[in-house]
Amino acid sequence: MSRLLSGLSAMAVLFLTGIGAKAWYADHTFHAWVLWLFNIPVIANVLWYTWSRNQQVLVRGLLITVGVLFTYLIASGGEGNTGPLWFYVFPPLLFFLTGLKAGTAILLFCYLLAVLVFQFPDLPGVTASYTADFKIRFFATLTFVSIFCFVLEAGRLHARNRLVELAQLHEQAARTDDLTQLANRRDMQARLNKELSRYQRSGHHFSIVLIDLDLFKRINDDFGHDAGDEVLRQFSALVQEVIRQSDVAARWGGEEFLLLLPDTTLLQALSLAERLRSEVAVTEFYHQGRQLPVTISAGVCSISSAGSVNELLKQADIQLYNAKEQGRNRIAPRVRTQTAATPNPSSA
Repeated sequence: MSRLLSGLSAMAVLFLTGIGAKAWYADHTFHAWVLWLFNIPVIANVLWYTWSRNQQVLVRGLLITVGVLFTYLIASGGEGNTGPLWFYVFPPLLFFLTGLKAGTAILLFCYLLAVLVFQFPDLPGVTASYTADFKIRFFATLTFVSIFCFVLEAGRLHARNRLVELAQLHEQAARTDDLTQLANRRDMQARLNKELSRYQRSGHHFSIVLIDLDLFKRINDDFGHDAGDEVLRQFSALVQEVIRQSDVAARWGGEEFLLLLPDTTLLQALSLAERLRSEVAVTEFYHQGRQLPVTISAGVCSISSAGSVNELLKQADIQLYNAKEQGRNRIAPRVRTQTAATPNPSSA
């Protein structure tokens, strides 16, 4: 946008200088000097933007300068009463820079100003006189141009908004698992790296929970893949109810899930994982009226025990393997409140 505005300003200076020179050689000395003087606010506006980098100031300054210039051209008539014809470049510029609502309001004000100049030629500062035929043609053509520019800008804005929506949907799809609507592996990997950077920068600990649905293949074999998909969806919904808003759940792959728990110690992560395990154990999962046996095993690890994301994931995977080796439907390392046939030798 800033480049476009700077380009428009440069073209304005070029046209004002050129048309002013033409007026000078046509012995319209006063008109030439006025046009040349309008270069001053245009150049000053660009220089101010270069110093402040305030784009809004650049837009307002350009619109005010153009508005005052067109007011002068209508009031003076320019050369041969052709000054108002330059007004046709105003509607597209106005709608593009200010939007439809603000552009319409400013354009209506300009219409009112033109009506006053045309109907009251004796007003102070008005030196031009226009025929009735010119007035009719001017307003008719300007109205057509304004409506045409309004429709084009509305179409452009609609297309831009649609493209933004599609880009957002594409980004969402790239980060989301279609079946469970949880984050996918790619998104979780990016979040883990970001959380590791935060830990290295400010010391905020975090933990992860690697979860596996026990004997999931048996569910697919005995009840069908549709039943397996339904279990994944129901489990994902249950996970979202148990975890905090700051936590992130992702489908890590197949029947594996990964929880990212920011600002969470190992003991806190173990407590949340055990709560989730208990909820799954008492929740009845159904598909087409048939109850499905669902339990989970999980391995928990804190970043304080790992030096990298890969090491963190590896240790969580080892803990998950230990949980399965100890009989499934349990968390590793062992939670003190967890009932287990044999104690887990792993320590927090």
